[in-house]
Amino acid sequence: MTTDPDAPARRTYSYLGPAGTFTEAALAQVPEARNQHWRSVRNVGEALADVVEGRSDAAMIAIENSVDGGVSTAQDALATMPGLRIVGEYLVPVDFVLVARPGTALEDVSLIAAHPVAYAQCLQWLTRTLPAHAHVPASSNVASAMGLLDGTSDADAAIAPPGILEHHDLTLLARNLGDNPNAVTRFVLVARTVAPPAPTGADKTSLIAELPDDHPGALLEMLEQFATRGINLSLLASRPIGDALGRYRFVIDADGHIEDERMADALLGLRRFSPKVIFLGSYPRADRAIVRYPDRYSDDVFVEARDWLRGLLSGEPEA
Repeated sequence: MTTDPDAPARRTYSYLGPAGTFTEAALAQVPEARNQHWRSVRNVGEALADVVEGRSDAAMIAIENSVDGGVSTAQDALATMPGLRIVGEYLVPVDFVLVARPGTALEDVSLIAAHPVAYAQCLQWLTRTLPAHAHVPASSNVASAMGLLDGTSDADAAIAPPGILEHHDLTLLARNLGDNPNAVTRFVLVARTVAPPAPTGADKTSLIAELPDDHPGALLEMLEQFATRGINLSLLASRPIGDALGRYRFVIDADGHIEDERMADALLGLRRFSPKVIFLGSYPRADRAIVRYPDRYSDDVFVEARDWLRGLLSGEPEA
C-alpha cells in the first residue's frame, strides 16, 4: 500500500470517549472533522491538553447543559489553560435509551446502571415504567452500558446515549427516556489560539473576567460594559478563583463578534475595568440566529463618534 505524498495530513480531534457519547455526536456535526482521526480521551483536561501540547488539532468539549447549567470542569480548564480558542459551537439534544444484554426483556429489569445525572433526568419515566427498580451509579453514560457487556456490572439494563447502539451489540428496551424533551447540551470546538473567523452576523463571543476588587456594585460595573453598548449576554456564570473565599471569575457569552464596533468597544472597556480578561473566541452561533440590536448601537454610530472625536482633537470646524 502506498500513500500520496501530496495528500493533506489527517487532522486529529480529541473528544470525551469512548465511542457512542454525546460528545462524539457533537463532533460528528463538524464538516471538517469527517474522515479525520478522532482521538478518544477520558476527561476534559486530557482533551484540552492534547490541543495545547500538539497531539490534536482541536478538541470537542461540553460547556453548558440546559438542565444542569454550566459544565464547571470545562469552564475552569479554559480559565487556567492558556493558548486555547473556541472556534465553533454545536448543540446536541439530550435523550437517553434503555439498553440491555441480548435476550433481556423490559419486564426482566430490576437493577439499572446509570450515571447519576442521566438517572436524575430520567427519573419520571423510570418511576412510571419500572417503579420497583433500583439504581447502581456508573462513572459515565457509556460506562453504564459497557459494564453490561464486559461483565463488570450486575445491572439488568443501562441508561445510555442513543449513539451506543451504533457501536455495540445491545438490545434496545426503550427510547426517549428523558423527562425534559427540550434538554440540550452545548459543545464547543477548541483549537490553539488563532485569529477569529470572519463575522457572520450570527455570532457569539466568549470571555472570562475577574472583578478588580470586592466592593458594592462591582458586578454591576462589569455588566455595564455590555449594557451601555447594547450587547445581550446569553450566559453569565460565576466560578471560584480558588485563592480565597468570596473571590470569583465570571464566564460570559455575549451576542456578537469581536469585529463588531460595539463588541470591540465593550472589550476595551472591560479590559480597562478588569485585572484579568481571557478572550475565548468569537465564533458562529450554533442556532445561526442573527444578532439583533437597536440602531443606536450600529457600527456606523461608533465609527461616526470616533471621527467626531478626531475632528475635535485636530481642530476641524464642526459641520
